[in-house]
Amino acid sequence: MDWQERTKLLISGKGVDVLRESRVLVAGLGGVGGAAAEMLARAGIGNMTIIDGDYVHSTNRNRQLLALTSTEGKSKAAVCAQKLIDINPDINLTVIDEYVKDQRMVDILDEGFDYVVDAIDTLSPKVFLIYHCLNKNIPVVSSMGAGGKTDPMRVAIDDISKSNTCKLALYMRKRLHKLGIFEGVKVVFSDERVSRESIQLIEGERNKHSTVGTISYMPNIFGCFCASVVIRDMLNLNENA
Repeated sequence: MDWQERTKLLISGKGVDVLRESRVLVAGLGGVGGAAAEMLARAGIGNMTIIDGDYVHSTNRNRQLLALTSTEGKSKAAVCAQKLIDINPDINLTVIDEYVKDQRMVDILDEGFDYVVDAIDTLSPKVFLIYHCLNKNIPVVSSMGAGGKTDPMRVAIDDISKSNTCKLALYMRKRLHKLGIFEGVKVVFSDERVSRESIQLIEGERNKHSTVGTISYMPNIFGCFCASVVIRDMLNLNENA
């Protein structure tokens, strides 16, 4: 039996063909990116590049689909790759197991993509990726902060110019404004306010100054929303349908 039978029933064989021929980049494979990559693979995206230089930690298990006791200490990129191939053995997969920044990211984007999912955790690399996607006319959807949130009904998809309440979105807008970018980036965000009690300051970690409490489902919801943007845009589906 065709594993994509039910997908074809929904989006037609032509739609499945469109997704099979598409090339998508997923940057960051944590709670959001891991879910996005899996949903894209299950939808039948035929060509995917995944990027992450981190390893699975025990603290990831409360929210990240890649994090199991059996995967602790393993490369997130490698674990994700194995899972995606297990879903679709025919997927054309490029695995980049490193922290990508600066010219390396530009070179990767030059390989050509139909869509980019930004699920990077830290501010500067997110801004850099989005800036160069826009310069190269590559559609991009960016995840804002899922930490400190519990209400799935507050999650929304909109242009970054209309994002609000989310502190990461605020910082992103400020950085992008300095680069002359005020709109044109789809983001997944929540306007739910974060309690100060859920934030803990930390020291000695790369690119992180604080840890925000998370619940199992929220990062995955953000990842599913990101995947939905990619799929619906590729198939020209009405967002309100």
